[in-house]
Amino acid sequence: MTHKTYDAAVEADWALATKLVRGGLRRSAFGETSEALFLNSGFVYDDAEEAEARFKGEAAGYMYSRYGNPTIAMLEERLALLEGAEDCFATATGMAGVFTALMASTKAGDHVIASRALFGSCHHIVTQLLPRWGVETTLVDGPDLDQWQAALRPETVAAFIETPANPTLELIDIAAVAEIVHQSGARLIVDNVFATPLLQRPLALGADVVVYSATKHIDGQGRCLGGAILSDRAFIREKVEPLMRHTGPSLSPFNAWVMLKGLETLELRVTRHCENAAFVAARLEHSTKIKHVLYPGLDSFPQRDLARRQMTGGSSLVSFELDGGKAEAFRLLNALTLIDISNNLGDAKSLITHPTTTTHRAMGAEGRAAIGVGDGLVRVSVGLEDKHDIAADLEQALTAV
Repeated sequence: MTHKTYDAAVEADWALATKLVRGGLRRSAFGETSEALFLNSGFVYDDAEEAEARFKGEAAGYMYSRYGNPTIAMLEERLALLEGAEDCFATATGMAGVFTALMASTKAGDHVIASRALFGSCHHIVTQLLPRWGVETTLVDGPDLDQWQAALRPETVAAFIETPANPTLELIDIAAVAEIVHQSGARLIVDNVFATPLLQRPLALGADVVVYSATKHIDGQGRCLGGAILSDRAFIREKVEPLMRHTGPSLSPFNAWVMLKGLETLELRVTRHCENAAFVAARLEHSTKIKHVLYPGLDSFPQRDLARRQMTGGSSLVSFELDGGKAEAFRLLNALTLIDISNNLGDAKSLITHPTTTTHRAMGAEGRAAIGVGDGLVRVSVGLEDKHDIAADLEQALTAV
């Protein structure tokens, strides 16, 4: 068994940097400094009576790593502490977190509202999978609060948003949408992956559930897949946990250990990411070959006031659009010498992708047009390299356009 090193009340009073390094820490009898990796699937019991008691919920302890594991538990506790949530359940991927959060909130006959600007796989879940199981869905333009109000029904049980959205960085007023959907008793689920828990606190703004792809900034170095669902204890234990236990999209202990190590440097990395992204975005604004640059930290960003009110930084993502569509976008990507072509984000390495042909390809031209994803749009995940080198690589590639 592992033993919790710090009292929860003590942890709650720590500053952010301390929570990121020591939150949820448990040590075994060996007194290890780094979090222990319990790379095992099952657990043994002293006797049959103990096994029965654990399965009945009458005795504390682990039973099977699909249900819980000491390493995974440390990650869940640290994330909950960081987010200000009562509880957390880790998942195998970010998409497993999104899917489980929505399925745990719905049943046949229910209604879900979602913002139109969604990552391709999230769009598929909302528009294809939920209706297959009898859940009706409505897409709205996220910033338009009148559309949220008009879409609300007595049978609305959940609302789902990404803010900032992928890849347009469109923002949604979390507090205002929460107030609207709570009129029907619905849960507001927020995908906070672009902002990270450092730049935006959805629960404090009125959201009920927060989901993450820990694959992105939390790992931060392109190593492992993972995700998390954070909410009140009743939702996590009564809705999410039974679904996770019986369907099995659980996080591996090894991946949880990698994520714990990633959290230790998250604040340092996200700070540098944002500094670099702001510099790159400002440099790109001066290019005559770019139609417009999208970055919440720019004064030219259409929702700059909301960004200042809701976020503490602009994020690590910068998107911009070229006049010449796919052909020019491909010439730009192929001319880069430092930045890698990849659809991942939040990595230490700067990455670039063309959403129309990758992350949002399956949405179709009409779906992409509805959220402002044109053939000339590219998304840059600004990494931790020197900001001048990143900007210089983009600028030299623009000469090839």
